[in-house]
Amino acid sequence: MFGPGLLFVVSGPSGAGKDTLVGALRARMPRLKYSVSATTREPRAEESDGEDYFFLSHGEFKRRQAANEFLEYREYNGHLYGTPRDFVEKMLMEGYDLIMKPEVNGALSIKSTFPDAALIFLLPDKFSHLRGRLLARRTETNDEIARRLEIAHEEMKHIGQFDYLLINEDRRSDEAVSDLEAIVRAERFRIHRWGEDSIRKLEHS
Repeated sequence: MFGPGLLFVVSGPSGAGKDTLVGALRARMPRLKYSVSATTREPRAEESDGEDYFFLSHGEFKRRQAANEFLEYREYNGHLYGTPRDFVEKMLMEGYDLIMKPEVNGALSIKSTFPDAALIFLLPDKFSHLRGRLLARRTETNDEIARRLEIAHEEMKHIGQFDYLLINEDRRSDEAVSDLEAIVRAERFRIHRWGEDSIRKLEHS
């Protein structure tokens, strides 16, 4: 494929399974680059700095924000999150496909900067499963989980602004990964991704 890479943005409520699905997709599609987000929250036990997130102090995050180093930044549940600009722009211009998993408002902000991005909204097959998944993490208090569920109800209002709705059913996550892979592959073959110059190169190759 010719030209800039494609941007895939996976978002949805906390507990929908974004980390698991994107990680499994990257294992299947190793050439798909991953954009690591920055956050001011503390890392969970299984998370590594620079791999899962860039874990920053509040002061360092604000410094980078003031220097315009984020494509988008948002406060979510008392913590700051942002998408580093340089890596995203560099990978896309070099022709690499890129996947990221910001929160919902961040995803919509990225779409305004990259209108051709494919936005994918991830949900469990039942909204009530979100609470069970958050409880299973054992990383937050009941009050924090309740706040995440309140935010999830607000995030649901934005589904219509996304391109795809992906259901991550309990105990069938392999199917959701396959569905996500199908979205990535289908987007690569959409006609509008191929400019006239690219088609002429194929015609005369």
